[in-house]
Amino acid sequence: MSKHQSFIQPLLKPWQTLTALMVVGVIALSSGAGKSIYPSLFSIQPAYAQRITPSDVWQLVYQQLPDFPRENKYISKENGKVAENSTLANRLIRYHIYTKGRAPIYRLDWKLTLADYLGANEIMYDTTYPGYDSLRENPMEGDRKAITRLTRSQRDALVQVLVNIFNPTSQNTLSPKPNTAPSPSRSTTPQPPQRGGAELLR
Repeated sequence: MSKHQSFIQPLLKPWQTLTALMVVGVIALSSGAGKSIYPSLFSIQPAYAQRITPSDVWQLVYQQLPDFPRENKYISKENGKVAENSTLANRLIRYHIYTKGRAPIYRLDWKLTLADYLGANEIMYDTTYPGYDSLRENPMEGDRKAITRLTRSQRDALVQVLVNIFNPTSQNTLSPKPNTAPSPSRSTTPQPPQRGGAELLR
């Protein structure tokens, strides 16, 4: 009987088994084996980068919002001419995506970027602002003033246009507002529970 009991007993104690599993897991993950099995867990590729390039978006912004300030009067360091393609929309998009690393498909992220311009969120640094190295004058202060002059509805329209450009499916996902007016046939006062309702639960 003692021979059978020693045979049935596990070869490793529970803490040894746990330690061995942890070591095997760490080795598997560090060797890259996990990447080939579950690529979506280890490298998430943004879908928006495949659809549209940020360098082209600013033109679409001005097509949809022709009154949005251009702020493209700055002189290029390279050729000494006015850099007409260096617009406020272009710099705003570059700041949002490249400087801050925010996703361009979410309204909240764009609102955070606008809050940066309004001085209500994160500090903006002139040495990292788009155009500081390619224009003779850093456009950051002028851009901040231009954003400050926009009304709330203009800023909201800008955010919606940017989200729609980077995420075209967002235009179709806006849910219609429910009719909140009570219909005359329905009563809005709460009704007492019907008798015998608990009997249905049995």
